[in-house]
Amino acid sequence: MKLFRFKVLGFALIFACLWSCSSSDTTTKTDEAMDQYVTELVDKMTLDEKLGQLNLLAWDGSLTTGAAANTGVSQKVEKGLVGGLFNIESQQERRKIQELVIKQSRLGIPLMFGQDVIHGHHTVFPIPLALSCSWDMDLIEKTARAAAYEASADGIDWVFSPMVDISKDPRWGRVAEGAGEDVYLGSMVAKAMVKGYQGADMASDESVMACVKHYALYGAAEAGRDYNTVDMSVLRMFQDYLPPYQAAVDAGVGSVMTSFNDINGVPATSNKWLIEDILRNYWGFNGFVVTDYTAIREMGFHGVGDLKTSSALAIDAGIDMDMVSEGFVHTLQSSLEEGKVSMETIDKACKRVLEAKYKLGLFKDPYIRLKKDKVDSQKQKELMDLALLAAQKSCVLLKNKDNILPFKSDQSVAVIGPLADCKKDLLGTWVLSGELDQVQSIKEAVQQKGNILYAEGAKLTDNEDIAKLINYNTKGEDDEALLKKAVLTAKKADVVVAVLGESAAMSGEASSMADISLQATQQKLLKALVKTGKPVVLVLVSGRPMTLEWEAENCAAILQCWAGGTQTAPAVSGILWGDYNPSGKLTMSFPRKVGQIPVYYNMKNTGRPFYPGIKYTSRYLDVSNKPLFPFGYGLSYTSFEYGDLVIKDNIMDQGDTITVSVTMKNTGEYAGEETAQLYIRDMEASITRPLKELKGFKKVYLQPGEEKTIEFEITEDDLKFYNKNLEYKVEPGEFQIEVGSDSENIKASKIHYQL
Repeated sequence: MKLFRFKVLGFALIFACLWSCSSSDTTTKTDEAMDQYVTELVDKMTLDEKLGQLNLLAWDGSLTTGAAANTGVSQKVEKGLVGGLFNIESQQERRKIQELVIKQSRLGIPLMFGQDVIHGHHTVFPIPLALSCSWDMDLIEKTARAAAYEASADGIDWVFSPMVDISKDPRWGRVAEGAGEDVYLGSMVAKAMVKGYQGADMASDESVMACVKHYALYGAAEAGRDYNTVDMSVLRMFQDYLPPYQAAVDAGVGSVMTSFNDINGVPATSNKWLIEDILRNYWGFNGFVVTDYTAIREMGFHGVGDLKTSSALAIDAGIDMDMVSEGFVHTLQSSLEEGKVSMETIDKACKRVLEAKYKLGLFKDPYIRLKKDKVDSQKQKELMDLALLAAQKSCVLLKNKDNILPFKSDQSVAVIGPLADCKKDLLGTWVLSGELDQVQSIKEAVQQKGNILYAEGAKLTDNEDIAKLINYNTKGEDDEALLKKAVLTAKKADVVVAVLGESAAMSGEASSMADISLQATQQKLLKALVKTGKPVVLVLVSGRPMTLEWEAENCAAILQCWAGGTQTAPAVSGILWGDYNPSGKLTMSFPRKVGQIPVYYNMKNTGRPFYPGIKYTSRYLDVSNKPLFPFGYGLSYTSFEYGDLVIKDNIMDQGDTITVSVTMKNTGEYAGEETAQLYIRDMEASITRPLKELKGFKKVYLQPGEEKTIEFEITEDDLKFYNKNLEYKVEPGEFQIEVGSDSENIKASKIHYQL
């Protein structure tokens, strides 16, 4: 075993690690045919052509996510000075560009076409945060497979997904793109999505290369502000944030994208410890590493140096492809001549990019994904059915007082709210190719149920600053007139459905919010609707958990439908009228107030844990420590009863497995699906440990009155953690085993592990 030593801004940090700096035991054997092909090709290339392969550009005039765009791209393509392109409109345009490089460039090296395919392509699935609330890995893999099918049919080779950043701060807009706050669940989602995108064979014309992002720790940005700095201990990195990236690597992900933040004072894009030591040497990653949009250029704002300096640092750290900055093509020749960069380093990066193209089958057939027909009608129906199931399983029922839901067929319903008649906002963030003609509004979907009234009720927001940033028009009918119509409409109905929340532009990249409550216009509307005395069901469209204390107290029911994609509206309508029994469970805690953030289920205890009525404990004076809705929480139209845990032998020896069983019974009137969750708490360890950690879950479908015994097997791996020396191991002692419907409602027992 060796010690990694690295300097951060001049300070030597030494960490004792369990791994060796050699990757010979972890890296799979290189495909000999690929190695020979790529090596011979690199030998033929000029320096400019090698650097061109490291150059990833946005197509001229395409959508950009930063302040810069590339120009003169077609001329660069023709000269073989581009390795990949992204943000291109159509398959036809991609084919023309590929023909240009194949026929006109000296060596005819095919381009790799990338795209932000985050939660579906033409058929849009729920945002990843919503989809994770299904706790259904098979379903998640199928949605990624479907996205790969549609994207590859459009000539896309490479998708910038999955995003696996763990985040405990709902102010960060990009929580919409991840799987929530838990490292265990996040790791499972990462594996499922990589498998779905890449399939059994990445060279298939129905597969694409996945790109796990943002490596690393991006979800822990300070103050929940996008692009912001991250500062945490190395121990916490390994315990709580790095495992999902490693899970993606273990699943065979073809590429990794770096993050914008710094780590230990070094930008991720030039962090050799992060890329070479951990990603390549420790985890055995053998794909290629790409930066995020203009990240090398942005290193100058971190205070690292100019573009030339930043580019040299980035390639030396292990970056293989530069997205948009064009720092490699414009500066590395000079750095090479000055001895600041070696030809060996450039060749290594070039080989990795070419190997990716080889794995995608592009050298065998550059047009492999550029000659497919449109998706046929039968396949389209299958995709829509999958989208409906995904949207249904992603919805989380947060409240259902007096079983107001599901509605009865003879009830009259008023559908009210600024998001009730919207379509685009149901698709959510990061939708580049979604087809709006496939989408119904919630108003349209529920109108098929019978006696439905409608009123807009309020504008999305009257905050002019927000409206300008999200391109929302605040003009239109007077606010008081909208409110008056809504109240009159509500009074005519038996029940009210208030469709409120966020537009698609209010979450996602560059959409952090300091206040995550409903906009003032919507709060005023909701209070007026509740004041009518009619039962109000809040249907919440959002890309993040929101603060809903008043809403939870005063609304009869709350259905969190997130941005559920193409089939959001039919899913919501079906749930409201009982065609589908909701089963989603939260993967991110809902705070009561912003001041609680971060609030998450697996916090550590303190030396003065909260005790009711005692001031000098870890508490707030004005609000409970607990979240409004905890991790794992979600209601059903039926009820489930958990029996006591049964552990045959609570003494666990080294190498043993312990079986924990619990009997579940459906005690309600509807058939339903429940996700039983297994948590473990290490009661005594060499370092402080969380109050509990998710270590397993099982989905169980039960008919009314039916009961079933489920089993969880606990192995040593479930008890392991990184100790103060970064050794991943289990220590002897007592462990509390918990099983329940969410992280707070559990049945518990204990086991003892001994060496």
